[in-house]
Amino acid sequence: MKKNLTIISLAVLLIIIAARPAGELTGVSKKSIFNRGFRENNPYGMVFIKRGSFMMGSNDQSAFASVSDKSINVTVDAFWMDETEITNDEYKQFVHWVRDSIAMRSLIVSQALGYEKLTVYKDKVNPLATLSPQELEKVPLNWGAKIPWNSKDDSVKTILGRMYFLNDNAISAKRQINPGRLTYKYEWINYDQAALPENKYNVNTGAYPANATVRVDTSYIDANGVIKNETLVRKLTSRRDLISTRIVNVYPDTIMWLRDFQYAYNDPKMHMYFSHPGFTNYPVVGVTWEQAQAFCQWRTQLFNGANKIGGQDYRLPTEAEWEYAARGGRDLGIYPWGGNYVRDSRGCYMANFKPMRGSYTDDTGATTMKVASFIPNDFGLFDMAGNVAEWTSTAYVNSSNTLVADMNPSFQYNAKTDDADVLKRKVVKGGSWKDIAYYLQCGVRTYEYQYESRPYIGFRCVRSYNGE
Repeated sequence: MKKNLTIISLAVLLIIIAARPAGELTGVSKKSIFNRGFRENNPYGMVFIKRGSFMMGSNDQSAFASVSDKSINVTVDAFWMDETEITNDEYKQFVHWVRDSIAMRSLIVSQALGYEKLTVYKDKVNPLATLSPQELEKVPLNWGAKIPWNSKDDSVKTILGRMYFLNDNAISAKRQINPGRLTYKYEWINYDQAALPENKYNVNTGAYPANATVRVDTSYIDANGVIKNETLVRKLTSRRDLISTRIVNVYPDTIMWLRDFQYAYNDPKMHMYFSHPGFTNYPVVGVTWEQAQAFCQWRTQLFNGANKIGGQDYRLPTEAEWEYAARGGRDLGIYPWGGNYVRDSRGCYMANFKPMRGSYTDDTGATTMKVASFIPNDFGLFDMAGNVAEWTSTAYVNSSNTLVADMNPSFQYNAKTDDADVLKRKVVKGGSWKDIAYYLQCGVRTYEYQYESRPYIGFRCVRSYNGE
C-alpha cells in the first residue's frame, strides 16, 4: 500500500513539474498549481468582516446644538475584528507580560543568581557572562523559565523588591506590585512626515533632500523614574529618523471610578474591577488611547513571534471600519441590531445603557456587564452598542466627512507631545452603560482626549485582511 502511495505521489509531482513550462512566465511561488495563493487563518477571537459599501454618518437627527457630519457613501476593505471588547482577562495578559519581562530583564542585566535560565541566548563565541549591560538588555527572554519571586537570595530579593510598593507606599501587609513600574516602550513610523513633499526620498541618489527635517516624539525615563515625553525636530538623513517612541504605564487607571463619579459609592469597583476574578470577562476600562495603542503593538509582536508567516498589524479600527462593522450589513440601520428602537418585540432592551434617569438596571445591568451579554449583530459582533464606548484611531474634528476619501476613509493625526490638546481628541463610538440611547446609534460620534482614561471607555482591535 505504501509503495503504491509513493508511486502516485511521484506521478503527481511529475505532472506539477510538467505543468510549469520552461522559459515561460510562471511566477516565483513554489506552491503547486492546485493551491494557488495564500489564505489567512482566522485570528483567535476575531470575526471576519467582508468588504463592502455603506452610508457613513448619522441616520437620525443630531443632538441639540451639535455639528453633524453629512452622510457619505464609502467603501471599506475586508478586515478582522475582535468579536467582543477587550476583557480584563485579555488585558491582564499584556500587564503580566510587561511585569514578567521587566523582572527577567532586571535579573539578567544585574547577572543575579540563576539569570542564565531566564534567557535562550546560546552564543558560544560570545558567552552570556562576557556581555555588557547594554548587550544583556537585548538578549531574548526565556518565557518558559520560572521567575524566582520568592527567592531567598538577597540580591534577587533586592532586584525584584523594586517591583513592589516600598516604605511609606507599602500600606498593606501583603506585597503589592507598584503599577508605576509597569512601563512599556513602543515605536511607530511617522509616515505623515515621510509623505511631505519636501522630504521626498530620491531613489537615484539614495538620500533625502539636504533641507529635510522631521518632527517626532521621544520618550525616556529620567533619574527619578519619571516618564518624560518630548517633541523633537531633527534632520532627516535615514529612515530611522522617522521613528517616534512612547513609554506608557500599562496598568489601567482604577481611581477614575471615584474621580469621574463623585458623591457616589464606587469604591468596590475601584478596588476590585481589574484585579478580582469576578470581573474576568468584563470589558477593560480605565485605559487611555495611548495604552490601547501600546496593547495593539504588543499583540502584533506576540503574534508575529509565534507565527512564521506574520500578519498585518493589530490596531484600533478607523471610525469608518467601526461604523461599518457595527451596522452588520444593514446599511441604514440606526442601531447594530438593525431596528429603529432599543427594545425588541417582547419589550426587552437590546443593549446595556441608561434607559431612564436613575434607572440603570432596567436593561439588566447597572454599570458594565460581562461581554456578550446581549445578542450579536449580523456580523457576529457583540456589544457594538452600549456596555462601554470604544476608542477608534480616527482624530476628531466636527466635519471630517467633507475631507476624507470615499475608499477606506480615515482622518488620522498623530498628535505630538507639544501639540495643543484640541489636536489630541480621538473619536469614540458605541455609547456606554452610562449613556442615553442616542449615543448607541451606529452613526453617532463623540470624542475623548487620547491621554484620558474613563470607566466607560474600552476598545477592541482590528487587523487588515490580506486579500479580497
